[in-house]
Amino acid sequence: MLQVQFIRENKQTVLDGLAKRNFANAETIIEEVLTADETRRTTQVSLDTILAESNKISKEIGGLFKSGKAEEANQLKAKTGELKEQSKQLTEELNSAAEKLNELLYQIPNIPHPSVKAGKNEEDNEEVFKEGIVPNLGENALPHWELAKKYDIIDFDLGAKITGAGFPVYKGKGARLQRALINYFLDKNTAAGYNEVQVPHLVNEASGFGTGQLPDKEGQMYHVTGDNLYLIPTAEVPVTNMFRGDLVKEADLPIAVTGYTPCFRREAGSYGAHVRGLNRLHQFDKVEIVRVEHPDNSYNALNGMVEHIKDILRELKLPYRILRLCGGDTGFTSALTFDFELYSTAQERWLEISSASNFETFQANRLKLRFKNKEGKSQLVHTLNGSSLALPRVLAGILENYQTENGIKIPEVLVPYCGFDIID
Repeated sequence: MLQVQFIRENKQTVLDGLAKRNFANAETIIEEVLTADETRRTTQVSLDTILAESNKISKEIGGLFKSGKAEEANQLKAKTGELKEQSKQLTEELNSAAEKLNELLYQIPNIPHPSVKAGKNEEDNEEVFKEGIVPNLGENALPHWELAKKYDIIDFDLGAKITGAGFPVYKGKGARLQRALINYFLDKNTAAGYNEVQVPHLVNEASGFGTGQLPDKEGQMYHVTGDNLYLIPTAEVPVTNMFRGDLVKEADLPIAVTGYTPCFRREAGSYGAHVRGLNRLHQFDKVEIVRVEHPDNSYNALNGMVEHIKDILRELKLPYRILRLCGGDTGFTSALTFDFELYSTAQERWLEISSASNFETFQANRLKLRFKNKEGKSQLVHTLNGSSLALPRVLAGILENYQTENGIKIPEVLVPYCGFDIID
């Protein structure tokens, strides 16, 4: 969440940023934040004054008893009782004011980076890079869901039988290709300096709030109500929360972590032909990269993540483009996001396969994730994350773009991982 001091000192900047996002009632909620903060600070001053007076009197009481002035000491003891009651009431008021302030702050998204343009939705995103050759497959090219059925490598009906729509079963060479992609992505990431971890696939409520999925995306998450746990929508949540509450050493920055997990999303309201096959699932696999950075280096790090993902797509020889998201399409927690999309030749449309984002201090403020700077003061880090990559649409792109009359070729870089060079 935004730091209240930043809002207080940069009110117009915050309002301008929220306007880029088309955030409704921005002025109203910002005024409510400032009012709640003033109440909190005033109450804190009153409480501190009373506690200081109480401590002073307590010392005086001790001195009076030592001097044999018991009557005066007892009179002051009565005064401390009154102060104790006042401090108790003020503590309750302070907690209430702080809770109200946090509730308001949780509703406010991050402020976009200056390079982010205003816009309403994905149609206003900017294409900033494009690379790769779109193959000419001819009129007989099949979409991936038909290829999956033809070669018996992904069974959507079987998944629906077991669980429901959006939970496919990968079979034979389809399962092996899926596993090959996971291993390839992890190897690429670790070679680039990311430390591999295996993390839980369920997180608690504090973790959901820490990275900003709660309360913003509660309706999109699967909730295990009996234990009040959530199935993760992305590895970003457990990986970033590994550092929740930490005070890291400046010398340890940057921290770079990668992890593979299945991801679970309810995707409420997602219907129609555009979500067919692997285009949008309730359970899918993804390899994630997360960085904890010094604020001075976070945008260099973001550029490095973008180049790293480019390198993977170049090795896979898939046509792709990069979009800088507009204010209206940028995620709640992000300051700047680049989306990667690959071209699905059979579907004749672009499919999102990765996002690389800088959250600046937004997540770190929720996580209470700090480092000590050169002056010895605690300072919030910047957090970043990216997909490298989300598997379903990468797999869909490989199946469609590498299809031939004799079968589906395997990208050369994946052959050592698969153990075969064609699906036929």
